[in-house]
Amino acid sequence: MFKKTLGVAVIATVAFAGQAMARDQIRIVGSSTVFPFATTVAETFGNKTGFKTPVVESTGSGGGLKLFCAGIGDEHPDITNASRRIKKSEVEKCAAAGITDITEVKVGFDGIVLANSKSAKPVELTKQQVFMALAKQVPIDGKLVDNPYKTWNDIDPSLPKTKIEVLGPPPTSGTRDAFVELAMEGGAKAFDMLKDLRKSDKKAFKAVAHSVREDGAYIEAGENDNLIVQKLVANPDAIGIFGFSFLDQNADRIQGGIIGGVEPTFENISAGDYGISRSLYFYVKAAHADKVPGIKEFIAEFTSEDAFGEFGYLTEKGLIPLSEEERTKVRNDATSLTNLKLM
Repeated sequence: MFKKTLGVAVIATVAFAGQAMARDQIRIVGSSTVFPFATTVAETFGNKTGFKTPVVESTGSGGGLKLFCAGIGDEHPDITNASRRIKKSEVEKCAAAGITDITEVKVGFDGIVLANSKSAKPVELTKQQVFMALAKQVPIDGKLVDNPYKTWNDIDPSLPKTKIEVLGPPPTSGTRDAFVELAMEGGAKAFDMLKDLRKSDKKAFKAVAHSVREDGAYIEAGENDNLIVQKLVANPDAIGIFGFSFLDQNADRIQGGIIGGVEPTFENISAGDYGISRSLYFYVKAAHADKVPGIKEFIAEFTSEDAFGEFGYLTEKGLIPLSEEERTKVRNDATSLTNLKLM
């Protein structure tokens, strides 16, 4: 999302020299949703300390974790951002590459919005309607069939008679993972047939609930939300999927849809009333913390009240802050490089 890197040159890869790392600049990859928060912290960190401004790349959550878990050493990133929690399989891949000490830092919350151009009528849908519009297969007359719905009006006569055209993230994106889990799966549970399937075969239910149609109604728009916004402005009938923070920064051109009767506002997401919201994270490679200058100080800046606090500068970028109690715990665990524990 936004620009690809943070206005600083990427340092050429060099190998380990004994126990020291030749790289003197933090390298961060990962989630395009966390990208604007990470770049803001990186710029602040670079301006107020004697350390170089970290290089931040937007690769998507899955792509970032793949790079992060590839190994230890100068050619591998130090930190990866994620708009979903790291998976057990990813922790195992990290361990196989010698990365056994990982610190998880939860930075706040974000809502996933279905937005459209401000020149059109605001989107108003239920999770069930979202599932019916985007699922690869849907229940009709007691059977699962390939999705036949072409227009929103086909799903419900009260919806517009416009073509279903949704621009969204690819499978490597944490936003995509969270969207299918929170919105699609939530909508699938509204069907008795699928609710019964969930009880009898959770794996089969998940396969149905998480499978997005591939017939052109859902268009993978990559990790570039700026491109999605441009397309929404050009086509008022289209809908885009991305994080609330990006909606917040483009509120002059696009508007968030009402899902289940609730608007995607800062207050509604923070109160837990908006039904498609998720936690945001970054992960630190502890083996790099004593080798690359500034990693511990960068963590301290990101988890400071000035940054991710209730009135911190990241809230101006759209971050929904954690509670004071949770922020204190996150800060203590992060600055002490507490090792990740998956429950």
